[in-house]
Amino acid sequence: MQFGIFYEHQLPRPWTDGAELRLYQEALDQVELADRLGIDFAWEVEHHFLEEYSHSSAPEVFLAAASQRTKNIRLGHGIKLMPPGYNAPARIAEEVATLDLVSNGRVEFGTGESASRAELEGFNINPGERRAMWRETIEQVANMMVMNPYPGFQGKYFSMPVRNVVPKPVQKPHPPLWVACSNRDTIHLAAQLGIGALTFAFVDPAEARKWVADYYETFKNECVPIGHAVNPNVAMVTSFSCHEDPDEAFRRGFDGFKFFQFGLGHHYVFGTHQPGRTDIWKQYEAVKAAMGAEQLDFLGGGTDGIGTPAQLRNHLRRFEEAGVDQMVFIQQGGKNRHEHICESLELFASSVMPEFKEHEAKRLARKADELAPYVEKAFARKRYMKELADDEIAAYPAYGAMIAEVDVSTLDDAARARAERWRKMREILARV
Repeated sequence: MQFGIFYEHQLPRPWTDGAELRLYQEALDQVELADRLGIDFAWEVEHHFLEEYSHSSAPEVFLAAASQRTKNIRLGHGIKLMPPGYNAPARIAEEVATLDLVSNGRVEFGTGESASRAELEGFNINPGERRAMWRETIEQVANMMVMNPYPGFQGKYFSMPVRNVVPKPVQKPHPPLWVACSNRDTIHLAAQLGIGALTFAFVDPAEARKWVADYYETFKNECVPIGHAVNPNVAMVTSFSCHEDPDEAFRRGFDGFKFFQFGLGHHYVFGTHQPGRTDIWKQYEAVKAAMGAEQLDFLGGGTDGIGTPAQLRNHLRRFEEAGVDQMVFIQQGGKNRHEHICESLELFASSVMPEFKEHEAKRLARKADELAPYVEKAFARKRYMKELADDEIAAYPAYGAMIAEVDVSTLDDAARARAERWRKMREILARV
């Protein structure tokens, strides 16, 4: 099994001067440490306006910075918002390819559709069409990263003419595709489309086994790749705090993880938010005081990743046996302290991770061999976007060339001189 770390860049109130600066710099330090320790993935979200819960609105900038401080860790968009109101599809293709270049081919391209009212209405996106927007754009972004030139597109949610989208990514045909999944239906869809399932549902191992079995059974029998490569993987997010003393692990990690769940619920489910004024951390503490920590399971449980190395080993082993490919740790949540996060990662890497890594290369090889015939059948079912022949690629003159066609007698002396120079250049080029 592989392991990742996950960032929302949470910043509970009260906010002090320099708090966001410290948050980002400490997160970069943590990713650098995770890389040295041999953690496989660092995932970074994209969210907008979700105060306290997530101050991560430009993940491509953070991941680019992390790329220059690391060597091996995979850098994942977990996820990139795909509705065109958030990000123009061509800009997504350009950004992902650029990040792949500056990281020397370490990008994981996680995608999603968005679900919070703050974000969707903040960008004037119709909530009822966000899934269709995601599906239209993820396929076309993959095409943009591969095709030379991209033939253009007239869709329901975006359109553009033929263009060659550059740069192209290091990883061929494109970085691995993922989608955020909060329920079994989306996991099923991910398998049908041949992309990784990045699951943000805190399930027990028995439930995870069912999800994983459905994913791989669907992949084998129904997959029609939406991209130009498949990425059959299931990653699952879990709580995380590791200490030799179980009580200390709980003290360091419980509130941060429960605030993660509470903040999620506030922005997506039960909260009423007044921008710039609502104090979510204060509300969390009030609920905890009224109910007691033991009653906070109404938020969704999921605290089995908090404990001693032995407890984490047992927790992770159950998900490994369920077939989960990657466990992703929520270590930066609430008011979790930077030094505690680093100590947890170091203890996990020295005391737990090695036994899970020991046979990982062989597992991946066996998995690739097992899935190879199904991958071949999946691509036999795929319908590719038609490549353009040379005579189908429309040429267009630059604006300057168009200006050069005007009646020069209507121009002033300087403009007339420029038009004459451009005209001569065009005459020369026509003879070349």
